Amino acid sequence: MHRQAHKLWRGLPPSWRRAAFTQGAAWLAPRPDQPPPAARVGVGVGGELRRASGLGEGARLMLAALGELRVPAWGFDAGVPVPGEDFEHAELGQVALPPEGVPLILHVNAPMLPAALLRLPRGALRGRRVVGYFAWELPTIAPNWHAGAACVHEIWVPSRFAAAALEGLAPGRVRVVPHAVGTRTPVSSGLSRADFSLPADAFIVMTSFSLASSFERKNPLAAIEAFRAAFGDRADRVMVLKVGHAEHWPEDLARLRSAIAGAGNIRLETRIFSTADNHALTACTDCVLSLHRSEGFGLVPAEAMSLGRVVVATDWSGTTDFIDASCGVPVRYTLVPARDKRRVFEAPGAVWAEADVADAAQALRGLADAPERCAALGAAARRVVQAKLGTEPLARALAGLGLDVAG
Repeated sequence: MHRQAHKLWRGLPPSWRRAAFTQGAAWLAPRPDQPPPAARVGVGVGGELRRASGLGEGARLMLAALGELRVPAWGFDAGVPVPGEDFEHAELGQVALPPEGVPLILHVNAPMLPAALLRLPRGALRGRRVVGYFAWELPTIAPNWHAGAACVHEIWVPSRFAAAALEGLAPGRVRVVPHAVGTRTPVSSGLSRADFSLPADAFIVMTSFSLASSFERKNPLAAIEAFRAAFGDRADRVMVLKVGHAEHWPEDLARLRSAIAGAGNIRLETRIFSTADNHALTACTDCVLSLHRSEGFGLVPAEAMSLGRVVVATDWSGTTDFIDASCGVPVRYTLVPARDKRRVFEAPGAVWAEADVADAAQALRGLADAPERCAALGAAARRVVQAKLGTEPLARALAGLGLDVAG
């Protein structure tokens, strides 16, 4: 009987299964105490700490920033297992939480937050201030975000773009707390171009993304088109496509292979590297290209900038908080209706950006032909990240919770 029910469940359209799962968890999930309890010393940071994801990296960056601020911090896994990913998670109710009264900051997006809370020990929210750290990539929210918002006292987001979208979930209770990417320069393993089989004297452009983050939203085909329009088959102009989670999305990987067919100067890199090796690969490039249709923040561009690399990026959404013509190359765009084949990044009336490929190609040629300008923009990028993406916003947000932050 159980096997038959499971077969019927799997036969439903994915969007129906997601909606049923989200709604069921929302009915059962605990609610935080009202009025919001006083926050005690320290912070508990819950998230996908062992998963290679944007939310997971956000939680790890927050723990590092709390260390810089000398704020006691407890990290714990708070997520929902995703089919096809190697994500170890404690058994239901066995997660080790911080001491009583310590506020929780949960890096789990609103639709999945109720399910994540059901995996925590009974009474996990009792007597605690609860913050949801959400990231969303469209200017309007999807209906399934409302239930998760009821599980938190306030919402923190990484950009002004995300704040404008989510303000309707919790009017007056949404705060911009960008990821503290600029607190420390990313540590590179020191691998060289030769170690990655890249030519020593070429101008190298990198586009880095995860296929788990929506192929349509990341828009790698536009990046490939811009590179090919800029440089054709020139051997001294090389593109590196760093693709994560490629093994789980074979159809998307096939689309990439088709787009780069016949281009001897475009390298497809799907190997899994350590964090330090990933930073080394970025350091080996001259330019990072992100023709995203939308970003809630833009971790890849921000980390590239912290390594002194110039970023060419669509001039829309979260990246506009830290990329302008003084430290990067913004690319023109037009707004179009948001259409995601996986039906994840969709919301009523939502739009996103279609980058101007010709403008991006011109930007790439300009950087390749003017290495001094490229280096100057990279140096400015590092300074901007250090100035805008440090620990100060987090310190202010913690003070807003009532915590004493000496840092």
